[in-house]
Amino acid sequence: MTGRYWIVGLLVFVCAATPRGASAGRPPHSDFYTPLFGSADRRMVLDVMRTKVAELHGFDVVFVVKRMEISKGWVWAHTLPQSKDGRSRYEDFFALLHKSNGKWRIAEIPCTEPDNVECVYGQNYFRNLRQRFPGMPDFGK
Repeated sequence: MTGRYWIVGLLVFVCAATPRGASAGRPPHSDFYTPLFGSADRRMVLDVMRTKVAELHGFDVVFVVKRMEISKGWVWAHTLPQSKDGRSRYEDFFALLHKSNGKWRIAEIPCTEPDNVECVYGQNYFRNLRQRFPGMPDFGK
């Protein structure tokens, strides 16, 4: 096989072997999924979060998504907000959202203080979050 055909064959194999719709680190049969860039779910979730950031801080932002998982009407999102021109970057923004009556609503925005055990970086944060929202999937894994 010549070099060019070998590379094309390798690319075809890699693309065919890559699971679609599965979140990174989750098995393909998982109930969790990460909505694709430009999808309706992703846009709706980020629009709700963008509105909340504008309400709380007065910033008009775009989000770089580090993690977004949807399962059973719940979303866990970890984003990096920045100005539309990309010059200003802001503190990580996390949110738990729940869908009710066809609309995504923010259920909780965790604090992000690194030394506060009650905040998102605390060891028991997700366990405590599931106690407050018993129907929430196990996003902490």
